[in-house]
Amino acid sequence: QVQLVESGGGLVQAGGSLRLSCAASGSIFSINAMGWYRQAPGKQRELVASITSGGSTNYADSVKGRFTISRDNAKNTVYLQMNSLKPEDTAVYYCNADSLSWSLAGEPVASIDWGQGTQVTVSS
Repeated sequence: QVQLVESGGGLVQAGGSLRLSCAASGSIFSINAMGWYRQAPGKQRELVASITSGGSTNYADSVKGRFTISRDNAKNTVYLQMNSLKPEDTAVYYCNADSLSWSLAGEPVASIDWGQGTQVTVSS
């Protein structure tokens, strides 16, 4: 499976900005789509934004116009630029990848993998 490591979280004031990064590693054949999810305490995990290898993007209504997802295919890295942050954006943000990777038997296998998450806290 692909390993994902998020970084860039922290504490910011409302109206501020953060840039999250997620780097994928492992025996990667290809990464078809990557996305960012978030989960606030007591709430279900929700999709924030996603991007395909071709650059097509999708955003949750709650973040449209404020967040921008981008991808560096050569580095197998996805970014989430978060502007105009609001207290309700406070959550643990998780990176997700839909990928094909090489198995030990030499066969490409599909998997959906998750990072450990990075905490984003927005104060008022």
